[in-house]
Amino acid sequence: MSRKWLAAAAAGTLALGVSACGSSDNSSEATASGGSAPAASSSVTATLNGSGSTFAAPIYQQLGSELKGKGLTINYQPVGSAQGISDLTNKSTLFAGSDPPMKDEEIASAKKNGQPVHIPTAFGAITVSYNLDGVKSGLKLDGPTIANIFLGKIKKWNDPAIAQMNPGVNLPSSTITVVHRSDESGTTKGFTGFLVGASKEWESKVGSDKTVKWPTGTGAKGNDGVAAAIKQTPGAIGYVEQAYALQNNFTFADVKNKAGKFVTPTLQSVTAAGDGVSIPSDLRFTLGDSSNASAYPISSQTFIVAYKDPCKAGASKNQAKGLVNFLDYVLGPGQSTIKKLSYAPLPTAVDSKAKAAVKTIVCNGSPIS
Repeated sequence: MSRKWLAAAAAGTLALGVSACGSSDNSSEATASGGSAPAASSSVTATLNGSGSTFAAPIYQQLGSELKGKGLTINYQPVGSAQGISDLTNKSTLFAGSDPPMKDEEIASAKKNGQPVHIPTAFGAITVSYNLDGVKSGLKLDGPTIANIFLGKIKKWNDPAIAQMNPGVNLPSSTITVVHRSDESGTTKGFTGFLVGASKEWESKVGSDKTVKWPTGTGAKGNDGVAAAIKQTPGAIGYVEQAYALQNNFTFADVKNKAGKFVTPTLQSVTAAGDGVSIPSDLRFTLGDSSNASAYPISSQTFIVAYKDPCKAGASKNQAKGLVNFLDYVLGPGQSTIKKLSYAPLPTAVDSKAKAAVKTIVCNGSPIS
């Protein structure tokens, strides 16, 4: 599965789709999610605009490419989860990509257009990637040490806290350069959520959210921006989604989980992070540091968020049907693509609930067929 666009992303040249804009006129195909033409069969021709998560951008870009010949055009802007939710609420897009579920206050704001529905699409690893000459992947790091690096308390790569976890590794005395997200980000929410659980100091001084007041480091926009900064900066460390780390041939850490095991981010260890996760009826769940000994501790879910009745939020019937077809593809054949892109497909229990949620989407109160 080709991911050439990721290389461009690391160089700062990512451009997916077009700017999301339009009117809320139900009588026109030029609505909030772009133009489309009616189709006479069970398939549909439609252009669907979305924006949000950079974590999930490789998924929607690739699946959009696969669907191009099937009548659907997916225009997806990787602008960060928070902006994606804002765009959906403002009716400038048909769907949002968001890693964390919407907060209660975000749902309250969005309800002016209807009820949002969360459709989980994949799990992924948030890697602790580093650019350290002579040090291979698998450097062992635990939560307190990672927190102290991002707090600016650990400043050198040969600090005793790192060295004692990595006997026999020739650690340089070079300075650590921290790279973090500068935009509002679901990846940040997942990463800082892990640090809150690992460090009381991090919890009290920084906390966890889509954006935080970073104690140290250099900011970059998007997973692609952080990836580019790490690649260009010897001694750098940052957090990026695994697909970006693999595309850029990054070295990344084995991270100590709740069970006391150092775990490499893999499809298997990310899938294990979803074992036993509690799924509420509205599907607004968050993966945490699982007690499963084989689970990678910094794993994240990602969602497509749309309105249960997109037609009442400005979409045409064709666009609503196109959205359902797109979601059916994501949760069907698309799961194989997701795996090839180094994300973990949904566990059976989550997958079945996601498919049931898609079936609740209607157009002006009527089922979509």
